[in-house]
Amino acid sequence: MREVVIVGVGVTPVKEHWERSLRDLAWEAAHAALQEAPGLRPQSLYVGNMLAPLLSRQAHLGALLADYMGLNGVEAVTVEAAGASGAMALRQAYLAVAAGAVDAALVVGVEKFTDRVGAEIETAMTATLDADYEGEMGLTPAAQAAWLMQMYRERYDAPETAFMPFSLLAHRHAAGNPYAMFRRALGEKHYRGAAAVAPPLTIMDMAPYADGAAAVLLAAEDVLPPEMPKPKVYVAGSAAATDALALHDRQDPLAFTAAGLSFQQALAQAGVTAQDLDLFEPFDLFGVYVPLSLEAAGLAEPGRAWQGAETRYALTGDLPLLTMGGQKARGFPGGAASLYQVVEAVWQLRGEAGENQVPQARIAAVQALGGPASTAVTHVLVRK
Repeated sequence: MREVVIVGVGVTPVKEHWERSLRDLAWEAAHAALQEAPGLRPQSLYVGNMLAPLLSRQAHLGALLADYMGLNGVEAVTVEAAGASGAMALRQAYLAVAAGAVDAALVVGVEKFTDRVGAEIETAMTATLDADYEGEMGLTPAAQAAWLMQMYRERYDAPETAFMPFSLLAHRHAAGNPYAMFRRALGEKHYRGAAAVAPPLTIMDMAPYADGAAAVLLAAEDVLPPEMPKPKVYVAGSAAATDALALHDRQDPLAFTAAGLSFQQALAQAGVTAQDLDLFEPFDLFGVYVPLSLEAAGLAEPGRAWQGAETRYALTGDLPLLTMGGQKARGFPGGAASLYQVVEAVWQLRGEAGENQVPQARIAAVQALGGPASTAVTHVLVRK
Protein backbone atom coordinates (compact mmCIF):
# COMPACT_ATOMS: atom_id res chain seq x y z
CA MET A 1 0.00 0.00 0.00
CA ARG A 2 1.36 3.40 -0.97
CA GLU A 3 1.43 6.44 1.29
CA VAL A 4 -1.51 8.71 0.43
CA VAL A 5 -1.25 12.46 0.83
CA ILE A 6 -3.91 15.17 0.83
CA VAL A 7 -2.35 17.76 -1.46
CA GLY A 8 -5.29 20.09 -2.03
CA VAL A 9 -8.54 21.11 -0.35
CA GLY A 10 -11.30 23.57 -1.13
CA VAL A 11 -14.78 24.53 0.06
CA THR A 12 -17.59 26.94 -0.71
CA PRO A 13 -19.31 28.95 2.02
CA VAL A 14 -22.15 26.99 3.58
CA LYS A 15 -25.42 28.86 3.11
CA GLU A 16 -28.57 28.99 0.98
CA HIS A 17 -27.17 29.21 -2.55
CA TRP A 18 -30.51 29.84 -4.25
CA GLU A 19 -28.90 31.20 -7.41
CA ARG A 20 -26.33 28.45 -7.96
CA SER A 21 -26.42 24.88 -9.28
CA LEU A 22 -24.84 21.67 -8.02
CA ARG A 23 -22.24 21.79 -10.75
CA ASP A 24 -21.26 25.40 -9.99
CA LEU A 25 -20.75 24.69 -6.31
CA ALA A 26 -18.82 21.50 -7.01
CA TRP A 27 -16.53 23.28 -9.47
CA GLU A 28 -15.73 26.12 -7.06
CA ALA A 29 -14.57 23.70 -4.37
CA ALA A 30 -12.73 21.43 -6.83
CA HIS A 31 -10.97 24.35 -8.51
CA ALA A 32 -9.69 25.56 -5.12
CA ALA A 33 -8.35 22.08 -4.31
CA LEU A 34 -6.66 21.69 -7.69
CA GLN A 35 -5.03 25.12 -7.38
CA GLU A 36 -3.19 23.92 -4.29
CA ALA A 37 -1.33 21.27 -6.32
CA PRO A 38 -0.58 22.88 -9.72
CA GLY A 39 -0.02 20.46 -12.58
CA LEU A 40 -1.46 17.42 -10.79
CA ARG A 41 -4.34 15.98 -12.81
CA PRO A 42 -6.62 13.44 -11.11
CA GLN A 43 -7.24 10.16 -12.92
CA SER A 44 -10.48 9.46 -11.09
CA LEU A 45 -13.32 11.45 -9.55
CA TYR A 46 -15.41 10.36 -6.58
CA VAL A 47 -18.53 12.38 -5.81
CA GLY A 48 -20.13 12.23 -2.38
CA ASN A 49 -23.81 13.07 -2.55
CA MET A 50 -26.81 12.21 -0.43
CA LEU A 51 -30.03 13.50 -1.96
CA ALA A 52 -29.52 15.01 -5.42
CA PRO A 53 -31.84 12.53 -7.19
CA LEU A 54 -34.62 13.55 -4.78
CA LEU A 55 -33.93 17.24 -4.14
CA SER A 56 -32.22 18.37 -7.36
CA ARG A 57 -33.74 15.80 -9.72
CA GLN A 58 -30.20 14.99 -10.82
CA ALA A 59 -28.48 11.61 -10.77
CA HIS A 60 -25.32 10.47 -12.59
CA LEU A 61 -23.25 13.17 -10.91
CA GLY A 62 -19.94 11.51 -11.73
CA ALA A 63 -20.29 12.07 -15.47
CA LEU A 64 -21.97 15.46 -15.01
CA LEU A 65 -19.21 16.89 -12.85
CA ALA A 66 -16.32 15.30 -14.73
CA ASP A 67 -17.57 16.96 -17.90
CA TYR A 68 -18.18 20.33 -16.22
CA MET A 69 -14.72 20.29 -14.61
CA GLY A 70 -12.92 19.46 -17.85
CA LEU A 71 -11.98 15.98 -16.65
CA ASN A 72 -13.51 14.18 -19.60
CA GLY A 73 -12.44 10.58 -19.89
CA VAL A 74 -11.61 9.99 -16.23
CA GLU A 75 -13.31 7.33 -14.18
CA ALA A 76 -16.09 9.03 -12.18
CA VAL A 77 -18.66 7.65 -9.78
CA THR A 78 -21.13 8.85 -7.16
CA VAL A 79 -20.95 7.44 -3.62
CA GLU A 80 -23.96 7.57 -1.29
CA ALA A 81 -23.91 6.75 2.43
CA ALA A 82 -26.37 9.29 3.87
CA GLY A 83 -24.50 11.88 5.97
CA ALA A 84 -21.26 9.94 5.53
CA SER A 85 -21.38 10.13 1.72
CA GLY A 86 -18.41 12.50 1.36
CA ALA A 87 -16.29 10.53 3.82
CA MET A 88 -17.13 7.25 2.09
CA ALA A 89 -16.19 8.79 -1.26
CA LEU A 90 -12.87 9.83 0.28
CA ARG A 91 -12.31 6.29 1.51
CA GLN A 92 -12.87 4.88 -1.98
CA ALA A 93 -10.43 7.40 -3.43
CA TYR A 94 -7.91 6.58 -0.70
CA LEU A 95 -8.14 2.85 -1.45
CA ALA A 96 -7.68 3.45 -5.19
CA VAL A 97 -4.56 5.56 -4.68
CA ALA A 98 -3.09 3.36 -1.93
CA ALA A 99 -3.56 0.24 -4.06
CA GLY A 100 -1.89 1.81 -7.08
CA ALA A 101 -4.98 1.84 -9.32
CA VAL A 102 -4.47 5.59 -9.82
CA ASP A 103 -1.81 8.09 -8.81
CA ALA A 104 -4.20 10.94 -7.99
CA ALA A 105 -7.91 11.16 -7.26
CA LEU A 106 -10.27 14.05 -6.71
CA VAL A 107 -13.09 13.78 -4.17
CA VAL A 108 -15.98 16.24 -4.26
CA GLY A 109 -18.91 16.37 -1.87
CA VAL A 110 -21.86 18.51 -2.96
CA GLU A 111 -25.46 19.09 -1.93
CA LYS A 112 -28.26 21.57 -2.56
CA PHE A 113 -31.13 21.57 -0.11
CA THR A 114 -32.59 24.81 -1.49
CA ASP A 115 -33.68 23.14 -4.71
CA ARG A 116 -36.72 22.14 -2.65
CA VAL A 117 -38.52 23.67 0.33
CA GLY A 118 -40.55 22.62 3.34
CA ALA A 119 -41.94 19.12 3.63
CA GLU A 120 -40.14 17.91 0.51
CA ILE A 121 -36.82 18.26 2.32
CA GLU A 122 -37.89 16.27 5.37
CA THR A 123 -39.42 13.62 3.11
CA ALA A 124 -36.11 13.30 1.29
CA MET A 125 -34.19 13.04 4.58
CA THR A 126 -36.54 10.26 5.67
CA ALA A 127 -35.29 8.21 2.72
CA THR A 128 -32.12 7.56 4.75
CA LEU A 129 -34.12 5.56 7.31
CA ASP A 130 -35.55 2.06 6.93
CA ALA A 131 -38.34 2.83 4.46
CA ASP A 132 -40.50 -0.19 5.30
CA TYR A 133 -40.35 -0.05 9.09
CA GLU A 134 -39.44 3.55 9.98
CA GLY A 135 -40.21 5.86 7.09
CA GLU A 136 -43.57 4.21 6.40
CA MET A 137 -44.55 4.77 10.04
CA GLY A 138 -43.83 8.51 9.81
CA LEU A 139 -40.50 8.50 11.65
CA THR A 140 -38.04 11.24 10.68
CA PRO A 141 -34.32 11.63 11.48
CA ALA A 142 -35.19 14.41 13.95
CA ALA A 143 -37.74 12.23 15.76
CA GLN A 144 -35.22 9.39 15.82
CA ALA A 145 -32.65 11.69 17.46
CA ALA A 146 -35.25 12.90 19.96
CA TRP A 147 -35.88 9.30 20.98
CA LEU A 148 -32.14 8.78 21.55
CA MET A 149 -31.96 11.98 23.61
CA GLN A 150 -34.81 10.90 25.85
CA MET A 151 -33.39 7.40 26.26
CA TYR A 152 -29.95 8.79 27.14
CA ARG A 153 -31.36 11.19 29.72
CA GLU A 154 -33.44 8.49 31.37
CA ARG A 155 -30.75 5.79 31.42
CA TYR A 156 -27.98 8.00 32.78
CA ASP A 157 -30.10 10.43 34.80
CA ALA A 158 -28.61 13.23 32.70
CA PRO A 159 -30.00 16.77 33.01
CA GLU A 160 -31.94 18.45 30.21
CA THR A 161 -28.85 20.55 29.48
CA ALA A 162 -26.57 17.52 28.99
CA PHE A 163 -26.30 18.11 25.24
CA MET A 164 -26.01 21.89 25.50
CA PRO A 165 -22.18 22.10 25.69
CA PHE A 166 -21.73 20.54 22.26
CA SER A 167 -24.10 23.03 20.63
CA LEU A 168 -22.52 26.03 22.38
CA LEU A 169 -18.98 24.85 21.56
CA ALA A 170 -19.93 24.52 17.90
CA HIS A 171 -21.33 28.05 17.76
CA ARG A 172 -18.36 29.48 19.64
CA HIS A 173 -15.92 27.88 17.21
CA ALA A 174 -17.94 28.78 14.11
CA ALA A 175 -17.49 32.45 14.94
CA GLY A 176 -13.94 32.11 13.62
CA ASN A 177 -14.82 30.14 10.47
CA PRO A 178 -15.36 32.38 7.42
CA TYR A 179 -17.19 29.56 5.60
CA ALA A 180 -19.70 28.87 8.40
CA MET A 181 -23.41 29.59 8.12
CA PHE A 182 -23.83 30.90 11.68
CA ARG A 183 -20.82 32.87 12.89
CA ARG A 184 -22.04 33.88 16.33
CA ALA A 185 -21.34 32.52 19.78
CA LEU A 186 -24.49 31.64 21.72
CA GLY A 187 -25.21 31.10 25.40
CA GLU A 188 -27.35 29.04 27.74
CA LYS A 189 -30.34 31.36 27.34
CA HIS A 190 -30.39 30.64 23.60
CA TYR A 191 -30.27 26.91 24.22
CA ARG A 192 -33.00 26.93 26.85
CA GLY A 193 -35.24 29.22 24.79
CA ALA A 194 -34.95 27.33 21.49
CA ALA A 195 -38.07 26.21 19.65
CA ALA A 196 -38.98 22.52 19.83
CA VAL A 197 -38.67 20.32 16.73
CA ALA A 198 -39.47 16.90 18.23
CA PRO A 199 -39.40 17.16 22.04
CA PRO A 200 -37.01 17.02 23.75
CA LEU A 201 -35.03 17.93 20.60
CA THR A 202 -35.00 21.64 19.69
CA ILE A 203 -33.43 23.65 16.88
CA MET A 204 -30.34 24.00 19.08
CA ASP A 205 -29.91 20.21 19.08
CA MET A 206 -29.70 19.80 15.31
CA ALA A 207 -27.77 21.23 12.39
CA PRO A 208 -29.38 23.48 9.78
CA TYR A 209 -29.76 22.02 6.29
CA ALA A 210 -27.81 24.11 3.78
CA ASP A 211 -26.02 24.12 0.42
CA GLY A 212 -22.31 23.67 -0.15
CA ALA A 213 -19.45 21.77 -1.71
CA ALA A 214 -16.08 20.56 -0.45
CA ALA A 215 -13.20 18.95 -2.32
CA VAL A 216 -10.08 16.97 -1.43
CA LEU A 217 -7.29 16.06 -3.86
CA LEU A 218 -5.36 12.90 -2.99
CA ALA A 219 -2.10 11.66 -4.47
CA ALA A 220 0.45 8.93 -3.87
CA GLU A 221 3.53 10.33 -2.17
CA ASP A 222 5.85 8.63 -4.64
CA VAL A 223 4.53 10.67 -7.58
CA LEU A 224 4.82 14.06 -5.90
CA PRO A 225 7.69 16.48 -6.52
CA PRO A 226 10.13 17.02 -3.63
CA GLU A 227 8.66 20.44 -2.87
CA MET A 228 4.91 21.05 -2.59
CA PRO A 229 3.16 24.41 -2.09
CA LYS A 230 1.33 23.18 1.00
CA PRO A 231 2.39 21.03 3.99
CA LYS A 232 1.74 17.33 3.41
CA VAL A 233 -1.12 15.78 5.37
CA TYR A 234 -1.17 11.98 5.19
CA VAL A 235 -4.22 9.73 5.34
CA ALA A 236 -2.69 7.41 7.91
CA GLY A 237 -5.83 5.43 8.70
CA SER A 238 -9.18 4.83 7.04
CA ALA A 239 -11.96 2.51 8.20
CA ALA A 240 -15.70 2.07 7.72
CA ALA A 241 -18.29 -0.04 9.51
CA THR A 242 -22.07 -0.50 9.49
CA ASP A 243 -24.84 -1.32 11.94
CA ALA A 244 -28.55 -2.10 11.59
CA LEU A 245 -30.29 0.67 9.67
CA ALA A 246 -33.40 0.62 11.86
CA LEU A 247 -32.82 1.53 15.50
CA HIS A 248 -35.32 -1.04 16.71
CA ASP A 249 -33.17 -3.80 15.19
CA ARG A 250 -30.25 -3.00 17.50
CA GLN A 251 -29.69 -4.67 20.83
CA ASP A 252 -28.91 -1.27 22.35
CA PRO A 253 -29.85 1.87 20.38
CA LEU A 254 -27.47 3.94 22.53
CA ALA A 255 -24.49 1.80 21.55
CA PHE A 256 -23.00 3.37 18.42
CA THR A 257 -21.17 0.13 17.65
CA ALA A 258 -20.15 1.03 14.09
CA ALA A 259 -18.70 4.34 15.28
CA GLY A 260 -16.55 2.52 17.83
CA LEU A 261 -15.40 -0.09 15.33
CA SER A 262 -14.39 2.34 12.61
CA PHE A 263 -12.62 4.58 15.14
CA GLN A 264 -10.54 1.79 16.63
CA GLN A 265 -9.72 0.26 13.24
CA ALA A 266 -8.59 3.60 11.79
CA LEU A 267 -6.37 4.32 14.80
CA ALA A 268 -4.85 0.83 14.64
CA GLN A 269 -4.12 1.26 10.94
CA ALA A 270 -2.46 4.60 11.62
CA GLY A 271 -0.44 3.13 14.51
CA VAL A 272 -1.66 5.73 17.00
CA THR A 273 -3.77 5.71 20.15
CA ALA A 274 -6.59 7.96 21.28
CA GLN A 275 -4.12 9.69 23.61
CA ASP A 276 -2.07 10.75 20.56
CA LEU A 277 -4.93 12.73 19.04
CA ASP A 278 -4.64 16.51 18.99
CA LEU A 279 -8.25 16.94 17.85
CA PHE A 280 -11.32 14.92 16.96
CA GLU A 281 -14.06 15.96 14.56
CA PRO A 282 -17.24 14.01 15.44
CA PHE A 283 -20.43 14.11 13.40
CA ASP A 284 -22.96 16.40 15.08
CA LEU A 285 -25.94 16.45 12.73
CA PHE A 286 -27.81 16.00 16.01
CA GLY A 287 -26.21 16.95 19.30
CA VAL A 288 -26.90 13.57 20.88
CA TYR A 289 -24.65 11.94 18.29
CA VAL A 290 -21.56 13.56 19.85
CA PRO A 291 -21.62 11.97 23.33
CA LEU A 292 -22.72 8.65 21.85
CA SER A 293 -19.77 8.75 19.43
CA LEU A 294 -17.30 9.75 22.14
CA GLU A 295 -18.52 6.97 24.41
CA ALA A 296 -18.47 4.38 21.61
CA ALA A 297 -14.90 5.35 20.78
CA GLY A 298 -13.81 4.90 24.39
CA LEU A 299 -13.05 8.62 24.75
CA ALA A 300 -15.57 8.96 27.59
CA GLU A 301 -17.35 6.69 30.03
CA PRO A 302 -20.96 5.73 29.12
CA GLY A 303 -23.30 8.52 30.14
CA ARG A 304 -20.41 10.85 31.06
CA ALA A 305 -19.25 12.49 27.81
CA TRP A 306 -21.17 15.69 28.54
CA GLN A 307 -19.51 16.24 31.91
CA GLY A 308 -16.86 18.95 31.77
CA ALA A 309 -17.39 19.27 28.02
CA GLU A 310 -17.12 23.08 28.01
CA THR A 311 -13.44 22.95 28.91
CA ARG A 312 -12.26 19.50 27.84
CA TYR A 313 -13.43 19.89 24.24
CA ALA A 314 -12.58 23.57 23.74
CA LEU A 315 -9.81 24.61 21.35
CA THR A 316 -7.32 24.67 24.23
CA GLY A 317 -8.76 21.61 25.97
CA ASP A 318 -7.55 18.03 26.24
CA LEU A 319 -9.38 16.95 23.07
CA PRO A 320 -10.71 19.82 20.93
CA LEU A 321 -13.95 19.01 19.08
CA LEU A 322 -15.97 20.72 16.36
CA THR A 323 -13.05 23.09 15.89
CA MET A 324 -14.59 25.05 12.99
CA GLY A 325 -18.21 24.87 14.14
CA GLY A 326 -19.21 21.33 13.20
CA GLN A 327 -22.43 20.64 11.33
CA LYS A 328 -24.39 22.51 14.01
CA ALA A 329 -23.03 25.99 13.31
CA ARG A 330 -21.10 25.63 10.06
CA GLY A 331 -24.22 24.05 8.56
CA PHE A 332 -25.10 20.62 7.19
CA PRO A 333 -24.71 20.39 3.39
CA GLY A 334 -25.80 16.74 3.12
CA GLY A 335 -23.37 14.58 1.20
CA ALA A 336 -20.69 17.29 1.39
CA ALA A 337 -20.86 17.65 5.18
CA SER A 338 -18.36 14.93 6.07
CA LEU A 339 -15.87 16.23 3.51
CA TYR A 340 -16.03 19.67 5.14
CA GLN A 341 -14.93 17.94 8.34
CA VAL A 342 -11.86 16.56 6.56
CA VAL A 343 -10.98 19.92 5.01
CA GLU A 344 -11.29 21.63 8.39
CA ALA A 345 -9.01 19.04 9.99
CA VAL A 346 -6.47 19.58 7.20
CA TRP A 347 -6.52 23.32 7.93
CA GLN A 348 -5.77 22.54 11.57
CA LEU A 349 -2.86 20.25 10.74
CA ARG A 350 -1.41 22.75 8.26
CA GLY A 351 -1.69 25.56 10.79
CA GLU A 352 -4.22 27.38 8.60
CA ALA A 353 -7.18 27.52 11.00
CA GLY A 354 -6.69 31.18 11.91
CA GLU A 355 -8.13 32.21 15.26
CA ASN A 356 -9.47 28.65 15.67
CA GLN A 357 -6.04 27.05 15.47
CA VAL A 358 -5.48 24.13 17.84
CA PRO A 359 -1.95 24.57 19.25
CA GLN A 360 0.65 22.26 17.69
CA ALA A 361 -1.93 20.06 15.99
CA ARG A 362 -0.30 17.09 14.27
CA ILE A 363 -2.76 14.16 14.47
CA ALA A 364 -6.52 14.38 13.88
CA ALA A 365 -9.33 11.85 13.76
CA VAL A 366 -12.38 12.68 11.65
CA GLN A 367 -15.57 10.64 11.93
CA ALA A 368 -18.68 10.80 9.75
CA LEU A 369 -21.99 9.09 10.39
CA GLY A 370 -24.73 8.00 8.05
CA GLY A 371 -27.85 8.10 10.19
CA PRO A 372 -27.40 7.25 13.90
CA ALA A 373 -24.15 5.40 13.16
CA SER A 374 -25.80 3.02 10.71
CA THR A 375 -22.69 3.82 8.69
CA ALA A 376 -19.54 5.15 10.31
CA VAL A 377 -16.38 6.24 8.49
CA THR A 378 -13.27 7.35 10.34
CA HIS A 379 -10.07 8.83 8.94
CA VAL A 380 -6.86 9.55 10.83
CA LEU A 381 -4.87 12.40 9.34
CA VAL A 382 -1.24 13.08 10.22
CA ARG A 383 1.15 15.90 9.38
CA LYS A 384 4.64 14.43 9.38
